[in-house]
Amino acid sequence: MKEEKKRGATNDHLANERTYLAWVRTSLGIMAFGFVVEKFALFMKQMSVFLENSTIGYSVPPTPGFSSIIGISLVGFGTLMSLLAFIRYKNVKNQIDSDTFQPSSILNILLLMAVMVVGIVLVVYLIQSL
Repeated sequence: MKEEKKRGATNDHLANERTYLAWVRTSLGIMAFGFVVEKFALFMKQMSVFLENSTIGYSVPPTPGFSSIIGISLVGFGTLMSLLAFIRYKNVKNQIDSDTFQPSSILNILLLMAVMVVGIVLVVYLIQSL
């Protein structure tokens, strides 16, 4: 019986670690997306300058720069999410050790709210750029 309980705790810790690593992958993905959004804005600014200075005479209309703000915000959010994931991992580890685990969905709700806000901002931005 004692061996079975020890195996169960080990499985719980391994599942906790897998969950933590999934959150880290998600936060890295969000940071990478933010980096791409920011660098694309820089690329568009450089292309605009290049095309204005070329003999073609074509000009790219200036954008208000919201993509830079969105990109930087995504990188910051991904960083914050990785910190919250680590805190959650340590809390769950301590709860498993003391056999007092209580499920919490705060991190899930924060991620949902942030993704919804980013999605709405991107939709509004894309509609305005039509």
